[in-house]
Amino acid sequence: MKFLLDQDVYALTERFLREQGYDIVTVSELGLSRAQDSDLLKLAGEQGRIFVTRDRDYGNLVFVHHSGSGVIYLRILPSVMNEVHAELKKVLETYTEAELAKSFVVVEKNRHRIRRIE
Repeated sequence: MKFLLDQDVYALTERFLREQGYDIVTVSELGLSRAQDSDLLKLAGEQGRIFVTRDRDYGNLVFVHHSGSGVIYLRILPSVMNEVHAELKKVLETYTEAELAKSFVVVEKNRHRIRRIE
């Protein structure tokens, strides 16, 4: 699976995903730390990547403005990082890349919710 990580994703989460063997590109690596949210979603879609963020505003972009492709929204704080990473791992093992590319997934401590993007 291929992911584009927003600038607000913790470095430990980036490392966790890389250690799992996923293809990771970060917004900062691309020099896009100040890019508009809609542009980042568009880029993720163009590159065939699932966008990973801690910013709840992406739900509005995906469902109201019909922008971009799949998004994984991490409801994560340092105090629950291990539990959220464990749930994220379950999500990535349960759903295919094609399913995630057409979904908005909220991952939090010990649970997740997935909603298809129509």
